[in-house]
Amino acid sequence: MIMAEKLTTFDVTKYLDDDEAIAIFLTDALETGDLGYINMAIGEIARARGMTDIAKKSGVKREALYKALSETGNPHFKTVMAVTEALGLKMSFTPAA
Repeated sequence: MIMAEKLTTFDVTKYLDDDEAIAIFLTDALETGDLGYINMAIGEIARARGMTDIAKKSGVKREALYKALSETGNPHFKTVMAVTEALGLKMSFTPAA
């Protein structure tokens, strides 16, 4: 008799519990160059920190954040900057290798 495995959905927000974990997660997303993954990563970080709070701090409606920060979202750079600031993150750039 073969037993069926039970799988659960992985929720990354459970592991985004400190600034270092968040920085590593977002850096990994940025390094892929995959815009959908980057949007999703910022959205997951916002969920981990509390989407309602991030919406208030960024001045962007919560519903708009969920849409913009999904894998299929296409947020304006202004939105990305407002959200990262509300998250307490600072963007920086380095020369490409």
